[in-house]
Amino acid sequence: MDKLQKLIDIEEIKNLKHRYFRAIDMADFSLLDDVFAPDITIDYRGGTYRWQSEGKDTIKESLRHAFHNQTAAMHTAHHPEIEVRSESEAVGKWYLQDIFYNFDLGSVTQGTALYEDKYTKIDNQWLIQHSEYDRIWEHVSPINSEGKFTKILLKEKGIQKQE
Repeated sequence: MDKLQKLIDIEEIKNLKHRYFRAIDMADFSLLDDVFAPDITIDYRGGTYRWQSEGKDTIKESLRHAFHNQTAAMHTAHHPEIEVRSESEAVGKWYLQDIFYNFDLGSVTQGTALYEDKYTKIDNQWLIQHSEYDRIWEHVSPINSEGKFTKILLKEKGIQKQE
């Protein structure tokens, strides 16, 4: 594999990861069809949770119920370390920073984590095959009652959950 193709693959994988975060934060779950491999597996280990799952449809449905109309979220990934191992396999590490408001619980979770992903190229398109992370730190606190949200996209686009 030549260097130019590796660089192109790395950029495509960066875009793939960014689409994942955009999809969940904006409740665009159909976008995940072009992000997840059919047999994707995940293992997310936080301070207050561990979520393990497999299969694109199962994971998409779980995410739909996590990012509902009583939540607001922001996920960003930084400092990618991507290694293209072959024409169809790659691995990557990402530094995550996220904020997740859960209005049902009256809590906000903020933190960082280190993602470790495996990617596969199917029909000339990179997809996430496996994704896992360990939290570096996680802070859960009550939502500041003095603050005011003036816009929450998930309130409009997320599945309707009773307030």
